[in-house]
Amino acid sequence: MANGNRKILTAGQEAQLLKPIEDYVGGIQAKIDSLRKDGTDKVVSLQSSMDVLKRDKTMTKGEQANRFADLKKELKKAKAVENSHKAEVSKLIAKAEEHLKEHFDKDYYQAVKASCKEEKKAAKAKYRSAVAALGKEHAQLLSKTTDHQEIKDEKYVYKNRLFDAKMELQKDYQAVKDRRHAAYTYKYHLIDLLRMSKFTFAEAKAQKWENYKYTFNRRDFLLRNGLYFAIIIVFIALCIITPLVKGAPLLTYNNVLNILQQASPQMFLALGVAGLIMLAGTDLSIGRMVGMGMTAATIIMHQGINTGAVFGHVFDFTRIPVIAQLILALIVCIVLCTIFTIIAGFFTAKFKMHPFISTMANTLIIFGIVTYATKGVSFGAINPMIPTMIIPKFNAFPTIIIWAVAAIAIVWFIWNKTIFGKNLYAVGGNPEAASVSGISVFKVTMGAFILAGILYGFGSWLECARMVGSGSAAYGQGWEMNAIAACVVGGVSFTGGIGKISGVVVGVIIFTALTYALTILGIDTNLQFVFSGIIILIAVTLDCLKYVQKK
Repeated sequence: MANGNRKILTAGQEAQLLKPIEDYVGGIQAKIDSLRKDGTDKVVSLQSSMDVLKRDKTMTKGEQANRFADLKKELKKAKAVENSHKAEVSKLIAKAEEHLKEHFDKDYYQAVKASCKEEKKAAKAKYRSAVAALGKEHAQLLSKTTDHQEIKDEKYVYKNRLFDAKMELQKDYQAVKDRRHAAYTYKYHLIDLLRMSKFTFAEAKAQKWENYKYTFNRRDFLLRNGLYFAIIIVFIALCIITPLVKGAPLLTYNNVLNILQQASPQMFLALGVAGLIMLAGTDLSIGRMVGMGMTAATIIMHQGINTGAVFGHVFDFTRIPVIAQLILALIVCIVLCTIFTIIAGFFTAKFKMHPFISTMANTLIIFGIVTYATKGVSFGAINPMIPTMIIPKFNAFPTIIIWAVAAIAIVWFIWNKTIFGKNLYAVGGNPEAASVSGISVFKVTMGAFILAGILYGFGSWLECARMVGSGSAAYGQGWEMNAIAACVVGGVSFTGGIGKISGVVVGVIIFTALTYALTILGIDTNLQFVFSGIIILIAVTLDCLKYVQKK
């Protein structure tokens, strides 16, 4: 920034400060490069040639084998040269790094940092001066006219000039920010050349933190995390209020375990619907899936002959071993839920039907079939041995949490480490572009619905074990809202293609903890729905604002 402030470095002055460091490290770098020429550089080049050769389909197997043998001989020689120079190269790197450690920050970066601070002050002063001049000019022009339209036009022009001045200030601030960032990262550029992109853990973290600060935007940060802050504040308030009202703290070890225990079956449901939301869809049939799964699991794992009938037939599974009962119950839950998600998925994928409609139809069909088949009765408790086999407690620790952690790990792997996961993000972000690039939108959509069905089945089976049965068609009513809300709060966007498993996990825990806290305080269940509705509204509003900002 050209001005008379001596504390602000010119580009030439900054280059002079950096030159001794560049010359010293550059001299060492030249020696290292000469030592690496026939060693490390050649090793890298030969290994690349060998990789290309493996994929070369133009050569015969004999020619390929001969060429590969030649390259291996050259690689052996290059590695021998590399090893002979290794100690000397390490010594030179250490020497250059010691110089950087001693001189870079003290002789260069701190001076640039101080200069940037002064530049920022100068930019602010320039802005204030410009605003004052514009205000003075504006007042003079207004004093010379009485015409209403001219006054209105002048105010409009004045407002635009103030905006331009503000933009100029932001531009100056960004230039200062760029200069400081470039100075900071130059040290790592030199280290990168010395070590061939091998940084220590501390150096990698320092660069990551610097890049975060450099790209930080307050508006984006608040849009991403504002809801979390609000919920945390509410939860802190509940933690303060609960001891005063109930005479006992909220965040006790047992309460935390209870929250995680309640959240575990719902985690399966949220992970399932998250994949559908990723495709810009949803699922309104989750609650009815849970009711269906709970009913089927209770019938199979019931102790003794069932008191109720299914289509007039009374089942008795007590003749088969208990372990077979719980495995059969799991399979039936998964199969039933998957059949219905496949139906909804087919209509969504094949006929481009919105999931809202296809899953709403599923909701009615499932509830109608289960209620008609069972006459709406509850099938009582399951064999008390089964919960201790599926979700035993070790020193009051509920192992149902481990099931949820396993599900989180598996779905995270599917989303992040498989081709299906990558395709899921692609189709959710832009199905037309994904289709053009060769991705089967139909298969990805069906895959997401099938995965959801498996997770719903598993979740309803675990819920049956947690509640020791009591399956009925009405069970699970409203659970779809909790699962969808958890995903939205966790940052899975309804616009599609945006979301993380970690967000889903946080969303489920937040909703479960909030419901648990409100229940302990004795807040009416109907009012709890109000809290949930407000949170959903805020979460979707923030998501829409992020989408509008991108557009």
